[in-house]
Amino acid sequence: MSQDDIYYALTCLGVGMFTVLGLIIFLRANAFLALITAAMVVSLMAEGSVASKFSRVAEEFGKSAGGIGIVIALAAIIGKCMLDSGAADRVVRAAMKLVGEKRAPVALMGSGFVLAVPVFFDTVFYLLVPLARSLFKKTNRNYLLYIMAIGTGGAITHTLVPPTPGPLIVADQLNVDKGLMIMIGALVALPAAIAGLAFSSYMNRIMPLPMRQVGTEPEPEPLDDDKLPPLWLALAPVLLPVVMISCNTVLTTIADAEAAARLSVADIKDWDAFRTTVQAGNAAVDANISKRIISVINKEGAVDSDKRAPIAALLMKEESLTEEEKATVVAGLNNYVLRDRGFPADRDSLFGIKMSDSLIKDVQKNKSRMKPVDAERMNRRILESAYGPEVIAAHKWDTPARNAANWASLLGNASFALLLSAVISMVTLLRQRCLSLKELGVSVETALMSGGLIILITAGGGAFGAMLQQAEVGEAIRTIFQGNNPAGAQTVMTLTLGFGIAAMLKIAQGSSTVAMITGSAMLVGVASPEVLGCNAVYLATSIGAGSLIGSWMNDSGFWVFAKMSGITEVEALKTWTPLLLVLGIVSFLVSLGLALVMPLTNW
Repeated sequence: MSQDDIYYALTCLGVGMFTVLGLIIFLRANAFLALITAAMVVSLMAEGSVASKFSRVAEEFGKSAGGIGIVIALAAIIGKCMLDSGAADRVVRAAMKLVGEKRAPVALMGSGFVLAVPVFFDTVFYLLVPLARSLFKKTNRNYLLYIMAIGTGGAITHTLVPPTPGPLIVADQLNVDKGLMIMIGALVALPAAIAGLAFSSYMNRIMPLPMRQVGTEPEPEPLDDDKLPPLWLALAPVLLPVVMISCNTVLTTIADAEAAARLSVADIKDWDAFRTTVQAGNAAVDANISKRIISVINKEGAVDSDKRAPIAALLMKEESLTEEEKATVVAGLNNYVLRDRGFPADRDSLFGIKMSDSLIKDVQKNKSRMKPVDAERMNRRILESAYGPEVIAAHKWDTPARNAANWASLLGNASFALLLSAVISMVTLLRQRCLSLKELGVSVETALMSGGLIILITAGGGAFGAMLQQAEVGEAIRTIFQGNNPAGAQTVMTLTLGFGIAAMLKIAQGSSTVAMITGSAMLVGVASPEVLGCNAVYLATSIGAGSLIGSWMNDSGFWVFAKMSGITEVEALKTWTPLLLVLGIVSFLVSLGLALVMPLTNW
């Protein structure tokens, strides 16, 4: 990108952010209205025909809603049914029984940690606060520790583990596998939760708070144990989708590790014909696949050019190749050609076919979201088609491992997994409360009304992110941050950028979900292993960590914590705000550490 293009893209970004924050902060507009307005403003500024300026916003809104709408709606149903049936209460009591009253803070934190995966934070806090108040009546101490433990567990998974809306839309926008997001999100969340619990204990010692009356209504009496569902049934709606989605991720990873599309020496059946065709094509004037192979291997400015040059030289060599030289060429083709997402097209043509600028952008955008194994498969099929079966043998993609992964993808689809969980939670509610089908329908409708707003906000954020892509904001950020940096420096810089942007957005407008959606939308262009130096899941968790920072009076979570706990605003600023600071910083540091130690670039 030219310097002028970078400046204009960043101007579009600044105008979009100012529109979102200005509407939310100064005009008190709903987040959906702010995001969809910003999307239209940025779309007007971005390239494209006048007729499509607004229609493409609606198209991208529909794509985003189609990607996450079903999952969020089902999660809302699961949460409401678990609350009404007593399933959530059963999970909490089981945790209390497991660790004992002396370790009640651990049980409260663990309960919030688990329940906030399918249930919204305010609902989890509302559910668990009565238990904290009941414990204080028994012990006459540790009230602040109890409520901060609940907040720790609920807040950390709310921002890191799908299908909670924030991390779900971040994973969707950054093209992160949902199962991988669940596993890495939980892995990042656990040490942060432990740190949050330790900080809560410290604050309880230096600032013990009394329990105060909340409202004028008497506190409800807890249900008897025999009126609650069994533990296995209570946990099923939470654990079933996690297990199904994670199994999909594991089996797909095993199949991807086979690298079925990669070449072997024997796969090139006629080495002389292959090299002769490559040499002739490279000498031709017009663009062709052979010339493209050589240019990809001899990538201009590559840091490993000393390793690439001998491979191109062997392809150009007139004499026959030894077996060792053939192995070197195959390794080069596998590492540089098959794994190159840009292999089928350069900036000017698709193997000699001239493309328009808009088509080039679309092709490059779609390829940048490919997994390495999918790029390998696409490029291998191109080579097979270009040189014919008598030169390059057809590869077998549908191995037993891949077939198992395909079935796991069917059964581990997030929408299907949560549909099963929703059915279980509804049946549990019918069973425990003896509701009529009409009463169940009313309960489900109430849940969908709350979930509908979240769907609108997340889809609006998706449309905003797509328009930022149209304005080439991601390309501009990538150009600025890309360079010959030391190993790991690019990872640290980009993850820190994601963390900082999300934190700034959270402080400015108060919503963690909006901060995550907007932050990930801005950084879609850098969400690839080539730019990050690690899997984009770590960028997702860094953004989630940043969205915890700076909770104060403009954050609904701040008021939920203060008002439901019966503490003052000043007390909340001294306890809740620094607690989320601890959670956010620890989550980010864990994300950064994992990205450097376990980059997962092949996922």
